[in-house]
Amino acid sequence: MSLLTIFPMPGVWSEAADTLESMCGRYATSASPQDLMEEFEVDDLFDGLPGPDYNVAPTVAVPAIFERRVKDTGEVRRRLAPLVWGLVPSWAKDPSIGSRMINARLETVAEKPAFRRAFSARRCILPADGFYEWYAAEQQAAGRGRGKPRKQPFFIHRGDGDLLVMAGIYEIWRDPRKPPEDDSAWLRTCSVITTEATDAVGHIHDRMPMVITRDAIDAWLDPEITDPERALELLEVTEASVLEAYAVSIEVNSVENNNPSLVEPLASEPDQHHDQETLI
Repeated sequence: MSLLTIFPMPGVWSEAADTLESMCGRYATSASPQDLMEEFEVDDLFDGLPGPDYNVAPTVAVPAIFERRVKDTGEVRRRLAPLVWGLVPSWAKDPSIGSRMINARLETVAEKPAFRRAFSARRCILPADGFYEWYAAEQQAAGRGRGKPRKQPFFIHRGDGDLLVMAGIYEIWRDPRKPPEDDSAWLRTCSVITTEATDAVGHIHDRMPMVITRDAIDAWLDPEITDPERALELLEVTEASVLEAYAVSIEVNSVENNNPSLVEPLASEPDQHHDQETLI
């Protein structure tokens, strides 16, 4: 079911639903390293990649694809490696800031001190099955007081089954308490670039991830392209007609839950369907 089918009336919207969780705050990624290497023509596979993750949350390791120039040979190699979700700028005093830096807004990514260096020279792609957003429905019935909004999680993905190639940036932070030759001194982190949601997605949340089209991946990952304006031109928004969304279990609310059932559609119930028609 497409987003346009679920939310056909963009003018009917409750202001109470505007206070939702940060986009993108959770997503799913389950493609195998072998499939990612083949699909994105990766040269080098690094250790430490996580397995399938159906409830990716901030500060966990995620599969990322980026290019780096090899110091010894000067050759640019495409790598598939784990990055911690939550960007820690190289100048940060400690890594705790990362939990608040999971998203970089398109409007400021090329200018904000925390992101601009990475946007110029350290761009990556973050493959995803889809992402979760929470729709806050008002719980107010006749004769009752205004209750706390009930948040229903939705899973948003491409209807054709292809991966969402989310645009990301990454940074490398060194723990000053450890010697440079100690590999554990280096923390490699990333952030998802977001923008204003298309009309249909905007019914669930006002932000959505920017994506990189297949024909722009080479340029996006190219470390030689350092002009921010050129990089901005490579970013795209997934058309609403391509996306599908459906309600999923509230089990996704807890990061302790992590299995394929989290991305399965929630069984529809007559009263739930009636509530959606009333609210939307």
